Amino acid sequence: MHIVVLGQEARYQAYRPAMPFLDQQTPAFLDKDSTEAEIAAASPEAEVLFVDAITPVTASLMDRLPKLRLIHSEGVAYDRIDLDAARQRNIYVCNNKGCNAGAVAEQAILLMLMLLRHALPGDRAVREGRQMEMKERYMVEGITELSACKAGLVGFGDIGRATAERLAPFGCELYYYTRHRRAPEEERKYGVTYLPLEELAAACDIVSLHCAVNDETRNMVDEDFLARMKPTAYLINTARGDLVDNEALARALTEGRIAGAGLDTLAPEPVPAGHPLTVLPPEVQDRVALAPHLGGITEAAFRRAHAHMWRNAERLAAGERPDCVVNGL
Repeated sequence: MHIVVLGQEARYQAYRPAMPFLDQQTPAFLDKDSTEAEIAAASPEAEVLFVDAITPVTASLMDRLPKLRLIHSEGVAYDRIDLDAARQRNIYVCNNKGCNAGAVAEQAILLMLMLLRHALPGDRAVREGRQMEMKERYMVEGITELSACKAGLVGFGDIGRATAERLAPFGCELYYYTRHRRAPEEERKYGVTYLPLEELAAACDIVSLHCAVNDETRNMVDEDFLARMKPTAYLINTARGDLVDNEALARALTEGRIAGAGLDTLAPEPVPAGHPLTVLPPEVQDRVALAPHLGGITEAAFRRAHAHMWRNAERLAAGERPDCVVNGL
């Protein structure tokens, strides 16, 4: 089977599952930034394309690979793949649904705690010999425990549910929003209460994003959304940077209209120098925790994802339908 991987060969070797099918394959590895011409020249007979979740796959690339039958995201996201073009060409598009849910949920809670506990300015204060100064300041100003927060989850798929499970022991009040409300038994299972999006933004001390990017959700966190949030509230984003209007969030932070933000993802990615959320005034930077999109890339998550990708390639080779198809085929 002709398989092309747009990603590090070392990573694929590190997480290579033990499968007889894989022993029979010799995939072609290319840099994820390869041009479409380079990809087509390297493997014009490609039937399967494995791509990083942020790598674009266009209709023109599909036309250059006329035998292509499967495009597989290495992660959960697939918004950079032209789903309509793939469907029109009878090419399956699949993702690794749920493979990193627990890992991303951990990252979301890490960012919440970093903000509530002033982890970044606290680290700097100790290193600079200002430990007591900062300690005494917060003995007066107070520190909010996570248990005292109302946490609102925007999106309630695998990652949203995993976040709810991990927040429950802290004792938070948990709310959620999705386009389609979940069944009462699911709400009881996870201890969550449904709120319309506008009400959730206004009511919660922490708003955590866990939804996919599409035409409906792109830039959903805009001026209006941020205006509804409490000035003491925090925004957490471990989903996709495209959910957030960068300029609107930078203004809200600078003007003190929200308390802070914990962001594992920024748009665009890779994040360029001079990004509006990386060049905030020094006093504002203390209220923003940034991470380089590490939430879902734990060792365990990669092992689950790569095993699933290769199983789907094996299914395709056997004439079977792969699972986790996201483009309606």
